Amino acid sequence: MADRASSSSTPRRDWIAIAVILVALAALPTVATALGQPFAIKVGSRLVIFAIAAVGLNIVLGFGGMVSLLHAGLFGVGGYVVGILSWHDFNGEALHLGPLVINGTGNLLISLPLAAVFGAATAAVMGVVSLRTSGAYFIMITLAFNQMLYYLGVALQKYGGEDGLQIMGDLSLAGFDPSKRLVYFYMSLTVLAVVLILTQRLVGSRFGMVLRASAQNERRVKALGIPPIRYRLAAFIISGAIAALAGGLAASGLQFISPSDMSWVRSGDLVVMCVLGGLSTVWGPVLGASVFILLELGLSSFTNAWQLPFGLIVIGMAVWLHDGLIGLARKWVRA
Repeated sequence: MADRASSSSTPRRDWIAIAVILVALAALPTVATALGQPFAIKVGSRLVIFAIAAVGLNIVLGFGGMVSLLHAGLFGVGGYVVGILSWHDFNGEALHLGPLVINGTGNLLISLPLAAVFGAATAAVMGVVSLRTSGAYFIMITLAFNQMLYYLGVALQKYGGEDGLQIMGDLSLAGFDPSKRLVYFYMSLTVLAVVLILTQRLVGSRFGMVLRASAQNERRVKALGIPPIRYRLAAFIISGAIAALAGGLAASGLQFISPSDMSWVRSGDLVVMCVLGGLSTVWGPVLGASVFILLELGLSSFTNAWQLPFGLIVIGMAVWLHDGLIGLARKWVRA
């Protein structure tokens, strides 16, 4: 009975944690303005963007048991969809994709959903191939696909190539200007809230149960007559759509997208964010992304060789915090 009560209270604690995180982030602009630190709003926006991407990655990493190094590429796909559509809108030139003719647009109500769709489609194609492997082979093949997307971005000379694409056209979202700090922050925070809520519902559903079970013991899942490959592919597609949506938001806020955002190093950063925060919950990667961004900002202000102390801190956390920051937070709550 006690175990059952504990397991039933776990989702409730997760919902409470999600609510606390969202309220704390929503209060950030007010606190930053009161302290005379408006730059903190820009940092908070970056934090929220990477939190969205990390939450998406954790669907396949934390709950599906699949270490993917593809998600920076999917992040870039979403960014380039927003950037290319804006480029064609600014230049008054239609985009030709084979028989399809697409008019450019700076309306994010159109380009952001398209970014998620293209990200999902890319994840579907690459997931079909990648999921035929497992373990180290899965890691290597997702890394190879990520580098393919990276060099595709470099090859797009019409859209800036290796120098990246500067978004010159005006972007808008339901009449709001995303170039303004507060608008962009709360727009990104709204997307994070929706992603957290939907992901929490997803992992708590039967779909999430099968996904977690296949990560723990794939043979038993097959013995029950359930094809785990379908669930893993669906999770991979959903994860890719979220990563691409985060990339589209990043491009709309920075007014810029570059192949450097698609580097495998960025994929590694997202994995570190998930591991730092904790893989066992939906909201853990938000904590991981927060610590990652703040450590990067703080250490880089002291030394150019900030990667060395940063790496040592990450190693220390991985060694002593086996459940990530979630485990540390739970100890504090119990205390």
